[in-house]
Amino acid sequence: MNASTGYDTTTYREPLGVFAGIAPFNFPAMIPFGWMIPLAITTGNTFVLKAASMVPQTGMRMMELLQEAGLPDGVVNLVTCNRSEAEILLRHPDVKGVSFVGSTKVGLHVYQTAAACGKRVQCLTEAKNHGLVLKDAALERSARGIVNSSFGCAGQRCMALPVVCVEESVADEMVNYLTRFAQERKMGPAWQPDTELGPLVSPDQKKWVTDWIDKGVREGAELVLDGRQASVKGYEGGFFVGPTIFDHVTAGMRVGIDEIFGPVLCIKRVSDFEEGLSIMNASEFANGSSIFTQSGYYAREFARRTHAGMVGINVGIPVLISVFPFSGHKNSFFGDLHVMGQDGISFYTETKAVTTHWFSEEEMKQAKVGTWDGMTFRT
Repeated sequence: MNASTGYDTTTYREPLGVFAGIAPFNFPAMIPFGWMIPLAITTGNTFVLKAASMVPQTGMRMMELLQEAGLPDGVVNLVTCNRSEAEILLRHPDVKGVSFVGSTKVGLHVYQTAAACGKRVQCLTEAKNHGLVLKDAALERSARGIVNSSFGCAGQRCMALPVVCVEESVADEMVNYLTRFAQERKMGPAWQPDTELGPLVSPDQKKWVTDWIDKGVREGAELVLDGRQASVKGYEGGFFVGPTIFDHVTAGMRVGIDEIFGPVLCIKRVSDFEEGLSIMNASEFANGSSIFTQSGYYAREFARRTHAGMVGINVGIPVLISVFPFSGHKNSFFGDLHVMGQDGISFYTETKAVTTHWFSEEEMKQAKVGTWDGMTFRT
């Protein structure tokens, strides 16, 4: 850039050194391979991955693949440990930044600890994404998208759609569609190509989810579809919970407020767009949100006024391709720079600005500049 007459300024991005990543159990390959490692090493850094404790073999296999691809030793490294040992990564002076995906409670601790040690931090945490179905929506197609979003990955993803606000005038019809399509989901082991709803990650997670369903019943929500007794032939010992739908979830019911991380969908009936948007924006989380409508006006109003960082218009899972940042807000993210996109590049680099001026031949004469042994001096 020509900053002034005869002066040019150029900026460079340079690596910082060593970065650490803490991966979650739900996407133990996609998140390190999609959000962390490629950006870190492409920008010239080295990387230490703390594998997800419940699925460490995924991380181990990734390291084998990187070796087979010819990546030099020491560029990407793997550690398996529990939270206590992971504290070393948050405090060690050689680690320049930490990328974390997991719960809000742990993410806040990671952010506070690592940032207090002068590190860059990006923590992607919990969500309770909401959808809003207006009466003019294409109900059947919208319901199919919501079912896929809510029950895909057994609901174990931060971009699931576990709550849907539906205008009262179409709520009965929408609930019927959702129930029908949810019952059609094929349950089975994840390695079978036709499986649409696999098991939860562990027996503890299954108990966590079924306890939440019990709690929703106690809170007074109407249990339209109950997945607590789900079983798959030949895999009776699997950690399966079937699609579960609650209707008439009202303010104050924790089942519609807290992240469950399982195949549980809550329906909140609303009178109109404004009430639905108000309920959605009252959430402490703001990862993603979606509206289902044929109204351009409401679509634009929703995109402008929703608190979520990733917004879908007739899209159940508004996850972006890698050129855009994965931009959660509120208690769904702690840090300044999100993963992916330009934010991701900025996170793993620092900027250096170089301003250059070269003297013309006439200026050299006027300054009476001479040379001696290859060096320039003034006379």
